[in-house]
Amino acid sequence: MRTDLIERLLRGLYSAALYLLVPITVYHLIWRGFRQPAYFQRWRERYARYHGPPHARTLWLHAVSVGEVNAAVPLVNALRRGRPDLRLLVTTITPTGSERVRALWGHDIEHVYLPYDLPGAVGRFLDHYRPHAALIMETELWPNLLFGCRDRGVPTLILNARLSERSLRGYRVLAPLVGRALRTVRTVAAQSLADAVRFVRLGARAEQVVETGNLKFDVAVPEALEAVAGEFRGHSGARPVWIAASTHEDEEAAVIGIHRHLRARFPDLLLLWAPRHPERFRVVVGHARAAGWTVSTRSRGRWPGAGDAVFVVDTLGELMSFYACADVAFVGGSLQPVGGHNLLEPAAGGTPIVTGPHLHNFEEISRRLDEAGALKVGADAAAVEAELARLLADPVARAAMADAGRKLVETGRGALAQTMVLLQPVLPPVAGARPARPSPDASALGSKSAL
Repeated sequence: MRTDLIERLLRGLYSAALYLLVPITVYHLIWRGFRQPAYFQRWRERYARYHGPPHARTLWLHAVSVGEVNAAVPLVNALRRGRPDLRLLVTTITPTGSERVRALWGHDIEHVYLPYDLPGAVGRFLDHYRPHAALIMETELWPNLLFGCRDRGVPTLILNARLSERSLRGYRVLAPLVGRALRTVRTVAAQSLADAVRFVRLGARAEQVVETGNLKFDVAVPEALEAVAGEFRGHSGARPVWIAASTHEDEEAAVIGIHRHLRARFPDLLLLWAPRHPERFRVVVGHARAAGWTVSTRSRGRWPGAGDAVFVVDTLGELMSFYACADVAFVGGSLQPVGGHNLLEPAAGGTPIVTGPHLHNFEEISRRLDEAGALKVGADAAAVEAELARLLADPVARAAMADAGRKLVETGRGALAQTMVLLQPVLPPVAGARPARPSPDASALGSKSAL
C-alpha cells in the first residue's frame, strides 16, 4: 500500500527512536521484575518471538491491563456465545492483565503479551496470528501497530474509546504521527461525545467516530453477590465496613490515617483493603500491622474474623463481590493524579462511592454519578474522610446513594449491543453460511458520526 513521504519520514524517526530505546525496555522489565516477578517471564512474547508455524486466523482483542480486561468481559462473552466458531486472542501488556484473562476464560481463548511497538515485532505478531480484525480497547494508540494492521488489510476498531484532556496533551509531541495512524482505523467507538471530540482533535476524521456509550455499564453483576456478602457478614459480624479499593502507593498513608481517625469514632470499624497492584499486597499488610491493627488476608484467612481491624483482599477478580460487602467504598487512583478507576462496579453492586478529586480518566462517568447522587468527591484526604464518616453514620443517605447508583448503571446499558452491530461487517462469515445482507441498523450506525 502506498504511503506518503511525510508518513514514511515520521514512521522512520519514530521507529529509529524505539530501536535505540530497546535496552531501556530490557531495563524496565528487570526493574519491574524485582517488584513483580512475573515480569521476568515470557520475554519472547514482548518481542514477538514465537515457536511453531503461524496460527489459524484469529479475532484479536487487545486490553492493556486489568481495567480494560474487565471492560471487555461483556464483549468477549457475547462473542463467545454468538460466534463459538471464532478463535479468540486476547493480548495484554501487564502480568495482572494476563492473570485476569486466565482467571476469566482459562485456556478457552488464546492469550499472549502484546509486543513492543517495534516494526519487526509488530510484523511478526500480525503474521503469526493473522487476525480477522483488531479490536483495541480504550486508549492504546501505537502507531506501528495501527499502520501494520492497515498494511496487511486488517480492519481495526478502537472500542470503548476514551481520551482525556490530559492524555490528549500527552500525545502532543507525536500528534502528527498518531493522527495519521488514527486515520487508518475503521471506527472509533467513543464512550462519550467529549471523548469523540478529543479523538477528532487528535487527528481522526469525524466520519470515523461513533458515540456508543461505555461498555462498563454493561457489567454483569455476579449471581452469587448476595450470598458472598451474607457469608462475609457471618464471619465479620454486624459492624460497619468500608473498602479502600484500587489504591496506589502514594495513597496508602492516607488510607491508614483515615482508618485510624474513623475507628476513633466507630471502634469496631473494619477496613477492606484492595490495592491496585499485586506487588502492594504484602506492603499494605505490613502498613496495617505497623499501625497496631489485627490483619487478615483473603489468600490465607478467606474471611475476616470478628476481631480483625483490616482485611486485605490480596486476590484478583473478586473486587466487585467485596464492594457488596462494604457499607461505603473509597475508589483509589483519585487522591493522586492517576485519574481514578472503575466507578461502575461499586455502583452496580449497590455501594455508595467516595473518591478524591483526580477523576480525569472517568470524567463522564463521575459526572453522571455525581448528578445522580451516587458519588461524593472529596477535595483531599481529609474531605474524603469526612464523607466516609458522614455516610457510615447515616444509613438513609447510604441507601439513597446505593439506589441511585444501581439505577444509573441500569439506564446506562446498551453500549454492548451497539458495539456488536459495529463488529458484524468485520467478522468472517460462519462456515457454510450464506453472506448476510447488512442490516439497516448496522448501516445506519456504521455511517453515523458522533459529531
